[in-house]
Amino acid sequence: MSNASHDVENDPDIAAELRGLKLKGDDNKTEVSGGSKQAPNFPISLHIVDGSHVATSDSAWLLQQIGGGDVIHRLTDAFYQKVFQDAHLAQFFASFDDPHAERLGNWIIEKMGGGPVWTKERKRRPQVQVTLAGGHKHVVHDRSSAHVAAWHSPKRQPSKVGQHFKLDDSRNWMRLMFWSAREQGLFENRYFEDFYVRFIGHFVRVYERTAPLFARESARWSQDPKRIDAYLQGGNRMNNLLDLSHHQALQQISESEQDDLQWPYDL
Repeated sequence: MSNASHDVENDPDIAAELRGLKLKGDDNKTEVSGGSKQAPNFPISLHIVDGSHVATSDSAWLLQQIGGGDVIHRLTDAFYQKVFQDAHLAQFFASFDDPHAERLGNWIIEKMGGGPVWTKERKRRPQVQVTLAGGHKHVVHDRSSAHVAAWHSPKRQPSKVGQHFKLDDSRNWMRLMFWSAREQGLFENRYFEDFYVRFIGHFVRVYERTAPLFARESARWSQDPKRIDAYLQGGNRMNNLLDLSHHQALQQISESEQDDLQWPYDL
Protein backbone atom coordinates (compact mmCIF):
# COMPACT_ATOMS: atom_id res chain seq x y z
CA MET A 1 0.00 0.00 0.00
CA SER A 2 2.93 2.36 0.54
CA ASN A 3 3.76 2.58 -3.19
CA ALA A 4 0.16 3.39 -4.05
CA SER A 5 -0.09 6.13 -1.45
CA HIS A 6 3.27 7.55 -2.54
CA ASP A 7 1.93 8.20 -6.05
CA VAL A 8 -1.12 10.01 -4.70
CA GLU A 9 0.83 12.12 -2.22
CA ASN A 10 3.00 13.40 -5.09
CA ASP A 11 -0.08 15.06 -6.57
CA PRO A 12 0.47 18.85 -6.19
CA ASP A 13 -2.96 19.48 -4.67
CA ILE A 14 -2.66 16.71 -2.09
CA ALA A 15 0.89 17.81 -1.27
CA ALA A 16 -0.43 21.36 -0.68
CA GLU A 17 -3.19 19.99 1.55
CA LEU A 18 -0.66 18.03 3.60
CA ARG A 19 1.39 21.20 4.11
CA GLY A 20 -1.75 23.04 5.21
CA LEU A 21 -2.52 20.38 7.80
CA LYS A 22 0.86 21.00 9.43
CA LEU A 23 0.14 24.70 9.98
CA LYS A 24 -0.98 25.74 13.44
CA GLY A 25 -4.00 27.77 14.41
CA ASP A 26 -5.38 30.02 11.67
CA ASP A 27 -2.22 30.06 9.60
CA ASN A 28 -3.99 28.15 6.85
CA LYS A 29 -5.63 31.09 5.06
CA THR A 30 -8.14 29.59 2.64
CA GLU A 31 -10.97 32.07 3.08
CA VAL A 32 -11.13 34.57 0.23
CA SER A 33 -13.29 37.67 0.21
CA GLY A 34 -15.86 37.78 -2.54
CA GLY A 35 -18.84 39.40 -0.84
CA SER A 36 -18.62 42.91 -2.25
CA LYS A 37 -17.24 41.90 -5.61
CA GLN A 38 -19.13 42.59 -8.82
CA ALA A 39 -19.78 39.71 -11.19
CA PRO A 40 -16.47 38.65 -12.74
CA ASN A 41 -15.92 38.10 -16.42
CA PHE A 42 -17.33 34.85 -17.77
CA PRO A 43 -16.01 32.21 -17.56
CA ILE A 44 -14.23 32.06 -14.21
CA SER A 45 -10.79 30.57 -14.69
CA LEU A 46 -9.00 28.13 -12.44
CA HIS A 47 -6.03 29.62 -10.63
CA ILE A 48 -3.18 27.12 -10.61
CA VAL A 49 0.06 27.71 -8.69
CA ASP A 50 2.83 25.10 -9.02
CA GLY A 51 0.28 22.61 -10.29
CA SER A 52 -2.10 23.16 -7.34
CA HIS A 53 -5.51 24.85 -7.38
CA VAL A 54 -5.79 28.05 -5.34
CA ALA A 55 -9.06 29.80 -4.49
CA THR A 56 -9.62 33.31 -5.81
CA SER A 57 -12.01 36.18 -5.14
CA ASP A 58 -13.91 35.00 -8.24
CA SER A 59 -14.42 31.46 -6.94
CA ALA A 60 -15.37 32.86 -3.51
CA TRP A 61 -17.88 35.18 -5.20
CA LEU A 62 -19.34 32.19 -7.03
CA LEU A 63 -19.68 30.21 -3.81
CA GLN A 64 -21.70 33.04 -2.31
CA GLN A 65 -23.78 33.48 -5.46
CA ILE A 66 -25.05 29.90 -5.40
CA GLY A 67 -26.01 30.14 -1.73
CA GLY A 68 -22.85 29.27 0.16
CA GLY A 69 -21.74 26.14 1.95
CA ASP A 70 -25.24 24.86 2.71
CA VAL A 71 -25.90 24.47 -1.01
CA ILE A 72 -22.62 22.62 -1.52
CA HIS A 73 -23.56 20.24 1.27
CA ARG A 74 -26.93 19.57 -0.38
CA LEU A 75 -25.00 18.76 -3.54
CA THR A 76 -22.68 16.29 -1.84
CA ASP A 77 -25.56 14.70 0.10
CA ALA A 78 -27.38 14.08 -3.19
CA PHE A 79 -24.19 12.81 -4.79
CA TYR A 80 -23.43 10.21 -2.13
CA GLN A 81 -27.02 8.98 -2.15
CA LYS A 82 -26.39 8.11 -5.79
CA VAL A 83 -22.91 6.70 -5.20
CA PHE A 84 -24.05 4.31 -2.49
CA GLN A 85 -26.75 2.95 -4.79
CA ASP A 86 -24.43 2.67 -7.79
CA ALA A 87 -23.73 -0.96 -8.71
CA HIS A 88 -20.08 -0.23 -9.44
CA LEU A 89 -18.94 2.62 -7.17
CA ALA A 90 -20.48 1.28 -3.97
CA GLN A 91 -17.76 -1.39 -3.77
CA PHE A 92 -15.12 1.24 -2.95
CA PHE A 93 -16.74 2.08 0.39
CA ALA A 94 -16.23 -0.31 3.26
CA SER A 95 -18.86 1.61 5.24
CA PHE A 96 -21.64 3.97 4.22
CA ASP A 97 -21.88 5.29 7.79
CA ASP A 98 -18.84 7.56 7.65
CA PRO A 99 -19.57 11.27 6.95
CA HIS A 100 -18.42 11.12 3.34
CA ALA A 101 -20.81 13.82 2.11
CA GLU A 102 -19.92 16.26 4.87
CA ARG A 103 -16.20 15.83 4.28
CA LEU A 104 -16.43 16.23 0.51
CA GLY A 105 -18.68 19.25 0.94
CA ASN A 106 -16.22 20.88 3.32
CA TRP A 107 -13.39 20.17 0.90
CA ILE A 108 -15.22 21.84 -2.02
CA ILE A 109 -16.15 24.84 0.13
CA GLU A 110 -12.52 25.29 1.19
CA LYS A 111 -11.24 24.92 -2.38
CA MET A 112 -13.65 27.63 -3.55
CA GLY A 113 -12.50 30.07 -0.87
CA GLY A 114 -15.05 29.50 1.87
CA GLY A 115 -12.49 29.11 4.65
CA PRO A 116 -10.54 26.15 6.08
CA VAL A 117 -13.58 24.08 7.04
CA TRP A 118 -12.12 20.84 5.64
CA THR A 119 -8.70 21.45 7.19
CA LYS A 120 -10.19 22.22 10.61
CA GLU A 121 -12.34 19.09 10.54
CA ARG A 122 -9.40 17.03 9.38
CA LYS A 123 -7.25 18.23 12.30
CA ARG A 124 -9.81 17.13 14.88
CA ARG A 125 -10.90 13.96 13.07
CA PRO A 126 -10.64 10.84 15.26
CA GLN A 127 -7.83 8.52 14.20
CA VAL A 128 -10.06 5.48 13.80
CA GLN A 129 -8.82 2.33 12.12
CA VAL A 130 -10.82 0.71 9.34
CA THR A 131 -10.49 -2.89 8.20
CA LEU A 132 -9.35 -3.41 4.63
CA ALA A 133 -9.33 -6.52 2.47
CA GLY A 134 -7.29 -9.28 4.05
CA GLY A 135 -7.93 -7.92 7.52
CA HIS A 136 -5.35 -5.13 7.23
CA LYS A 137 -5.91 -2.09 9.45
CA HIS A 138 -5.73 1.44 8.06
CA VAL A 139 -6.41 4.97 9.36
CA VAL A 140 -8.23 7.30 6.95
CA HIS A 141 -7.05 10.80 7.80
CA ASP A 142 -6.94 12.71 4.49
CA ARG A 143 -7.63 12.33 0.76
CA SER A 144 -4.61 10.18 -0.01
CA SER A 145 -5.35 7.69 2.78
CA ALA A 146 -9.02 7.63 1.73
CA HIS A 147 -7.97 6.63 -1.77
CA VAL A 148 -5.82 3.82 -0.41
CA ALA A 149 -8.77 2.57 1.66
CA ALA A 150 -10.97 2.56 -1.44
CA TRP A 151 -8.40 0.63 -3.49
CA HIS A 152 -8.26 -2.02 -0.74
CA SER A 153 -11.96 -2.12 0.10
CA PRO A 154 -13.10 -5.57 1.28
CA LYS A 155 -16.10 -5.24 -1.04
CA ARG A 156 -13.93 -5.37 -4.17
CA GLN A 157 -13.30 -8.55 -6.10
CA PRO A 158 -10.18 -10.24 -4.68
CA SER A 159 -8.43 -9.97 -8.05
CA LYS A 160 -8.93 -6.20 -8.08
CA VAL A 161 -8.06 -5.36 -4.49
CA GLY A 162 -5.28 -2.78 -4.46
CA GLN A 163 -5.80 -1.61 -8.03
CA HIS A 164 -5.87 2.14 -8.47
CA PHE A 165 -8.91 3.91 -9.83
CA LYS A 166 -9.35 3.40 -13.56
CA LEU A 167 -10.82 5.63 -16.24
CA ASP A 168 -14.24 4.00 -16.01
CA ASP A 169 -14.31 4.54 -12.24
CA SER A 170 -13.53 8.22 -12.76
CA ARG A 171 -16.11 8.71 -15.50
CA ASN A 172 -18.75 6.94 -13.43
CA TRP A 173 -17.93 9.22 -10.47
CA MET A 174 -18.10 12.38 -12.59
CA ARG A 175 -21.39 11.48 -14.22
CA LEU A 176 -23.04 11.04 -10.83
CA MET A 177 -21.47 14.24 -9.50
CA PHE A 178 -22.62 16.40 -12.41
CA TRP A 179 -26.05 14.75 -12.42
CA SER A 180 -26.36 15.68 -8.76
CA ALA A 181 -25.35 19.28 -9.49
CA ARG A 182 -27.87 19.49 -12.32
CA GLU A 183 -30.59 17.92 -10.18
CA GLN A 184 -29.96 20.47 -7.42
CA GLY A 185 -30.41 23.31 -9.91
CA LEU A 186 -26.80 24.40 -9.73
CA PHE A 187 -26.23 24.13 -13.46
CA GLU A 188 -28.90 26.77 -14.02
CA ASN A 189 -26.09 29.16 -13.06
CA ARG A 190 -23.84 29.28 -16.13
CA TYR A 191 -20.90 30.55 -14.05
CA PHE A 192 -21.13 27.58 -11.73
CA GLU A 193 -21.68 24.97 -14.43
CA ASP A 194 -18.63 26.08 -16.42
CA PHE A 195 -16.43 26.54 -13.35
CA TYR A 196 -17.46 23.33 -11.63
CA VAL A 197 -16.87 21.12 -14.65
CA ARG A 198 -13.40 22.67 -15.00
CA PHE A 199 -12.85 22.36 -11.24
CA ILE A 200 -13.67 18.65 -11.24
CA GLY A 201 -11.72 18.24 -14.47
CA HIS A 202 -8.63 19.52 -12.68
CA PHE A 203 -8.98 17.41 -9.55
CA VAL A 204 -10.07 14.15 -11.20
CA ARG A 205 -6.57 13.71 -12.61
CA VAL A 206 -5.48 12.27 -9.24
CA TYR A 207 -7.83 9.35 -9.90
CA GLU A 208 -6.70 8.74 -13.48
CA ARG A 209 -4.47 11.01 -15.51
CA THR A 210 -6.56 10.92 -18.70
CA ALA A 211 -9.90 11.44 -16.93
CA PRO A 212 -10.00 15.25 -17.43
CA LEU A 213 -10.61 14.70 -21.14
CA PHE A 214 -13.95 13.10 -20.24
CA ALA A 215 -15.28 15.69 -17.78
CA ARG A 216 -17.33 17.62 -20.33
CA GLU A 217 -18.91 14.43 -21.69
CA SER A 218 -19.65 13.38 -18.11
CA ALA A 219 -21.47 16.69 -17.54
CA ARG A 220 -23.48 16.32 -20.75
CA TRP A 221 -24.57 12.79 -19.85
CA SER A 222 -27.30 13.94 -17.44
CA GLN A 223 -28.78 16.43 -19.92
CA ASP A 224 -30.86 13.63 -21.45
CA PRO A 225 -33.46 12.06 -19.12
CA LYS A 226 -33.45 8.96 -21.32
CA ARG A 227 -29.86 8.23 -20.30
CA ILE A 228 -30.77 8.54 -16.64
CA ASP A 229 -33.78 6.24 -17.11
CA ALA A 230 -31.60 3.65 -18.86
CA TYR A 231 -29.09 3.83 -16.00
CA LEU A 232 -31.77 3.30 -13.37
CA GLN A 233 -33.51 0.53 -15.29
CA GLY A 234 -30.15 -1.16 -15.77
CA GLY A 235 -29.70 -1.55 -12.04
CA ASN A 236 -27.87 1.73 -11.41
CA ARG A 237 -25.00 0.64 -13.59
CA MET A 238 -23.14 2.64 -16.27
CA ASN A 239 -23.06 -0.22 -18.73
CA ASN A 240 -21.89 1.90 -21.65
CA LEU A 241 -18.59 2.90 -20.05
CA LEU A 242 -17.49 0.12 -17.70
CA ASP A 243 -14.56 -2.09 -18.74
CA LEU A 244 -13.87 -0.15 -21.95
CA SER A 245 -10.33 0.15 -23.24
CA HIS A 246 -8.91 3.67 -23.40
CA HIS A 247 -9.30 3.62 -27.18
CA GLN A 248 -12.95 2.58 -26.92
CA ALA A 249 -13.59 5.30 -24.34
CA LEU A 250 -12.08 7.96 -26.59
CA GLN A 251 -14.58 7.07 -29.30
CA GLN A 252 -17.32 8.35 -26.98
CA ILE A 253 -16.04 11.93 -27.03
CA SER A 254 -15.49 14.30 -29.94
CA GLU A 255 -12.14 14.54 -31.70
CA SER A 256 -11.83 18.15 -30.56
CA GLU A 257 -12.12 17.07 -26.92
CA GLN A 258 -9.76 14.15 -27.47
CA ASP A 259 -7.09 16.58 -28.68
CA ASP A 260 -7.78 19.42 -26.25
CA LEU A 261 -4.95 18.79 -23.82
CA GLN A 262 -5.02 22.39 -22.54
CA TRP A 263 -8.50 22.04 -21.05
CA PRO A 264 -9.59 22.84 -18.30
CA TYR A 265 -7.11 25.71 -18.18
CA ASP A 266 -7.54 27.26 -21.65
CA LEU A 267 -9.84 30.27 -21.45
